Order: sequence, then structure tokens, then C-alpha cells
Amino acid sequence: MDVLYTAEAVSTGHGRTGHVTAGSYIDLEVAPPTEMGGSGKGTNPEQLFAAGYAACFHSALHAVARGHKVSLQDSSVGGRVHIGPNGQGGYQLAVLLEVVLPGVEPELAQQLADEAHQVCPYSNATRGNIEVTVTVSED
Repeated sequence: MDVLYTAEAVSTGHGRTGHVTAGSYIDLEVAPPTEMGGSGKGTNPEQLFAAGYAACFHSALHAVARGHKVSLQDSSVGGRVHIGPNGQGGYQLAVLLEVVLPGVEPELAQQLADEAHQVCPYSNATRGNIEVTVTVSED
């Protein structure tokens, strides 16, 4: 792979309970959510993954739309990352991405979302590893 960019982050403390930094913009306390026995007083890795995936997918969506000469106005991508037991003593993730493309016909919106799912680096990294559901919604 020809590398275009490398992101770096550092986790200190005890992993899910500690601190993460990345560049000069991310400097966060991390803590498990209360649902997983934590304090909930901090960002958790699943929130960071949801934010990264949503932003990356939104970028892919805009690139695909440009290729179709479709202008996206007020578009958004919401990301939900679910975590739960995998039945083997560990945990697994599942992702739901909700795409909103105001003013774009539903059939075209679904086509753009499907194409973005093929080019998004996060989608390519997770394909075949975790369940990812992409839905198109009107709001």
C-alpha cells in the first residue's frame, strides 16, 4: 500500500480507563460507559470509532456524489457502534450508519450510500469482520 497519511494516537492509563491523545486536537479522558460497569465520565473507544467512521463515510459519500454530479446540501451521516459479548468470552462490534440526504430522491440516495460503502476506508477495513448496516433516512 502506498501510504498517503498516517494518524497516530497514544493511550495511557489502563486502556479503557485512562487517557488518549492524537495530534494537538484530541486530548481526552476515556472511561467505559456505565452499561459496561464504568463511570461513564469520559469518552469511550466506541464513541471515537463511531465519530471516525461517520466522518470517513460522509467524506466518501461526498466523493461519490461529485462523481455523479450530485450536489449534497445539509447531508449528514450518523454512526452508532454497538458492543456486546461474542459468545466466546470476548466482545464484538456492530455498526449502524444512518445517511440523510435532503433533496435527493430515495433511490439515488440509496445508490450513493451503497457506492460510498464500497469506497470508504472504514467500510473496507470492517467488511467481513463486523456487521455494518447502512440505512438511508429522510431525517
